[in-house]
Amino acid sequence: MLCKLAWGNVRRAGRDYLVYLLTLTLGVTVFYAFNTISMQVDIAGIDEEGLAQVMGSMLGDLTYFLAGVMAFLMVYANNFIMKRRKKEFGLYQVLGMGRGRVATIMALETVIVSVVAFVAGIVLGVGLSQLMTFFTASLFKTQIANFHFFFSVHAFNLTLACMLVMFVLTLLLNLRAVRRTKLIELMGAERRNESIKTRNPWIAIAIFAVGVVLVGVAYYRLLRDGFPLTATDSKLQEAMNQFGITTAMVTVGTFALFWGLSGMLIKLLQSLRGVYWRGLNMFTVRQLAAKVNTVCFSMGVIAMLLFLAITSVTCGMSIANVMNENLERYNPVDVSQTYVYYTPDTLDYYKGYKGYVNPSEADRMVLADTTVDLYPAWHGKGKSAGNNDETGKKVNIADVAGEHVQIDSYLSYPFGGSNPSVTPSEMCKIMGEKLPKAFGGSNADTMGLFVTPASQYNKLRQMMGEEPVHIGHDQYLLTCDMGGELVDLYTKYMAGGHALTLGGHTLKPATDKSDEDTAAIANSAMGSNPGTVVVADELLSQLNLQPYSSSLLVNYKQGMDTTEADESIKYTVLDNLLVDGKESGSWGTFITRSEMYTQAAQMNGLISYLAIYIGFVLVVACAAILSIQQLSNVADGSRSYRVLAQIGCDDRQIRHSVMAQQAVFFLFPLAVGLAHSFVALKVIIEMVSIFGNMSIGGTVGLTCAIFLAAYGGYFLVTYLMSAGMVQAAIATRYRHYDPIRGH
Repeated sequence: MLCKLAWGNVRRAGRDYLVYLLTLTLGVTVFYAFNTISMQVDIAGIDEEGLAQVMGSMLGDLTYFLAGVMAFLMVYANNFIMKRRKKEFGLYQVLGMGRGRVATIMALETVIVSVVAFVAGIVLGVGLSQLMTFFTASLFKTQIANFHFFFSVHAFNLTLACMLVMFVLTLLLNLRAVRRTKLIELMGAERRNESIKTRNPWIAIAIFAVGVVLVGVAYYRLLRDGFPLTATDSKLQEAMNQFGITTAMVTVGTFALFWGLSGMLIKLLQSLRGVYWRGLNMFTVRQLAAKVNTVCFSMGVIAMLLFLAITSVTCGMSIANVMNENLERYNPVDVSQTYVYYTPDTLDYYKGYKGYVNPSEADRMVLADTTVDLYPAWHGKGKSAGNNDETGKKVNIADVAGEHVQIDSYLSYPFGGSNPSVTPSEMCKIMGEKLPKAFGGSNADTMGLFVTPASQYNKLRQMMGEEPVHIGHDQYLLTCDMGGELVDLYTKYMAGGHALTLGGHTLKPATDKSDEDTAAIANSAMGSNPGTVVVADELLSQLNLQPYSSSLLVNYKQGMDTTEADESIKYTVLDNLLVDGKESGSWGTFITRSEMYTQAAQMNGLISYLAIYIGFVLVVACAAILSIQQLSNVADGSRSYRVLAQIGCDDRQIRHSVMAQQAVFFLFPLAVGLAHSFVALKVIIEMVSIFGNMSIGGTVGLTCAIFLAAYGGYFLVTYLMSAGMVQAAIATRYRHYDPIRGH
């Protein structure tokens, strides 16, 4: 009997359960689909070791956090259902049904709705996971050779566990509400409207103006200062403090905007008399002003959450795209090894920091006055490399090495000096242009551009199948592998015919374009050459510059299997490189191209999926909260809409008023969130442009369109449900209208 009653209630109150059902179904769908990532990676043919486990673990852990967010939404949505059905539950008790049986009916209804949402969500999630496999393959640039239908038991169990937690939480709160609420409160719930407090419109306008000023100043500060990521260590704390002030200003300003929105709306539309007195606009404005007063805080929170969602998705996936597009240029050879020389600053640091090195090591550390030949040490001659596989067997690295070249990089000041001769700031000053913001607060001017000999640069070009470039004794060439603003800056400098002064020698450009295609001096994720001046070998030998680093770039022997070669040198450990018992530097990064591709794939995949996952749940959360708020407002204002109908207002006008109110509540937080996002993304794009031109189109545009479709879908559902509630309220007039008595 109780089961039949509960099923009938769910069918009859389907509209009330729609938002709850929709949100729960979407939650189950994304929880299942994203937690099948390990199976998607396998089917997509991505063979990077450990990638599936890493991504599966990260997304699984994130699911628990997002499940907490969804649980809050379920409770919030359930409160709306309880508010709508209090009179019904009170009627059950009036008819003699005990609270225990009422609680049982509620529990059964919750079970029915949860099961329907879970089944629908799993079905949609299974379908979405199949489609996401193709997205995963596209993201990792692989081809699906053997696609087949799959079902993840792990994702199913994880989703079910999250669902059960949300179900139990919702059920407990429902039972608590029934037990604590008095019968008279249940029966009179429909006649108890929310108390509304109006504010002085002039005070509200003043607060709104303060909010506009705070947000505007915060935008200016962010555009001027940028993010503190590029600040040097000495300026990092100050930059973080300034960024904290900017964040506080935009946060306070956002809440002030919404707090003062009601007064601004009233005064603005009252000044437009032709608009204010038309149709039901006066009623609509008054309703908006009254409701904004009660939800201004939540609208501010929603605007900030939408800002985070839009920015995280757009920024995260765009950075991943930049890294993917330039990965081939950043990794020109099969394997690279760097060696970093000691400079006066590094020696002072190492020897002055007690406990970093033992006394015997400190005594043999000397300032580098010349570069060393890395290949003999690297392949076993002289100071040999200790290279062992997992069984402890000695492996000769020379067995895999084919073509190789060493690129020596020098600082642009003499041995023992400290002031660089060639800096980005000086170049911009000569051209009469501003320094790119990507350099702001960085150590680019402290380090200056590097200097390398033309013979090594041309040998690298030959390895990569390019023709050598002639660089005369009085000429220079600028190279950079990071693209974006850096390459544009160097190209503009050379195209303008500007000279460089190096060690008292004035040099003119050898070409009119900076080289970026053959400029990488080591395998890396984001570029290894921020700026290098290539000069003739004879000139370099006269300058006595301070060595900074040497990079050994090696390709495997022709015909050698890359996987086998990578495996044979996987555990390379190089001993300290000593020259006449002295150590002039230390070994830096040793990495293969395959390993860098694997690391980049893992990073890009994690960034993209985390951004989409978090962004989608935040968008759904914001839309669901707004939807429930608006449905509650319509339920509270049903008597007002009934009165409008009784005095002769057209149904179409009433529905138009409802849509206008809900459009404001949905669009205003979105507009503020988008404004915050545009400013933040402008700064992020300028910052990322140091590594390459950042595009926010393509996949990012499609993803954001899906998010906005979900947001717009909630708006449409909310309006349709509201229109039905208003129609039901208006219909009450006709049911109780007596044509003889006139009422």
